[in-house]
Amino acid sequence: MPATSIDTFFACSLMVLLVLSAMASTSKLLYPYIDYATDKNTAERYKEFSEYLLLNTGTPANWGESNQTILTSFGLARAGSDVPYELDINKVSRLNNENLFAINYAQMFSALRMPDVSFKIEIKPVFNVKINLTATYTGTNQTVYRFKVLTEKHGAPVASNLKSYTVAENYVETASACALEGEGYLNATLPNTINGVVLLVVFAESTYNDKISSFSTYSFAHNSTPPKPSGTFLKLSPLNYTLTASSVNQATTLSNAYTFTSNYNLALTQTGNSSNSVTYSIPHLADACPMLIVVTGSNSTVFFAEYAAYPQVPLQTGASFEGSEIRSDIFVYAHLVTINSAIYECNVWFGGPRE
Repeated sequence: MPATSIDTFFACSLMVLLVLSAMASTSKLLYPYIDYATDKNTAERYKEFSEYLLLNTGTPANWGESNQTILTSFGLARAGSDVPYELDINKVSRLNNENLFAINYAQMFSALRMPDVSFKIEIKPVFNVKINLTATYTGTNQTVYRFKVLTEKHGAPVASNLKSYTVAENYVETASACALEGEGYLNATLPNTINGVVLLVVFAESTYNDKISSFSTYSFAHNSTPPKPSGTFLKLSPLNYTLTASSVNQATTLSNAYTFTSNYNLALTQTGNSSNSVTYSIPHLADACPMLIVVTGSNSTVFFAEYAAYPQVPLQTGASFEGSEIRSDIFVYAHLVTINSAIYECNVWFGGPRE
């Protein structure tokens, strides 16, 4: 498909999403055979709930900044913002169950103050990035790894500009490429003197609108044993522009910490150290994309690179509606939201007892 056609397709797709967001449109997922008037009233009520969650700050207005704050009413909007559907980076991060300071569903449910309504929230980039290792070229002094990167939305290609960072022990390399038809190639070149797990971080910015971006990572072995699953060594929890790196194993030794965006590659400054965790200061960056934070270290003789996004997306939290076709009506509402000027997709599910 020509690049112009892809841009046109994505622009049209974005317009559709914007209309969905503005209208808080609803699609009925289950139980389609209820009375029309009841269905319409329920849909309107849930629509208002979804807007309330995304347009109000909650109480207190800065509840996302500290886990010591008691949440009394639930809302995700950024305090002081005059932009509709602008969410707070810390409130969003505290929805992620991987965050040490996450709020649980019971807290959200109680703070929403709607005892007859169950809900689920999903926040994610507007399009997806897929990374595949396609070839390895080993030389005398270095090894080149070639990756195929696909950028797509519901299987349709998204024209984008790619930026990658290859992170190994005391080593960071950058590369750029274009994926004008939703497909691009990136190389990671590593000296053969390095041993250990390597993390490839890839950012993709839409050529149509650079505020629409996505990211992905790929972990692979270089002269070492295969990488362990993410989270094996550290639990990374970004909140209020501070990263808490908590050791899963006491034998862990940390080496470096970095923050990456499409345009920035910065080392983080350590601000604290305790028996099982280290804290780092996260810089305020102007890029309209998520920050990917990477912490490297070793566990005995095993080198690792753990990562987390800030805001900590993609995420999905809330009620499970599995089996709900026999006990509730379920609606989903699609919105576009912004977090630190970057655009994300937010879906909110609501379900309640049948009338």
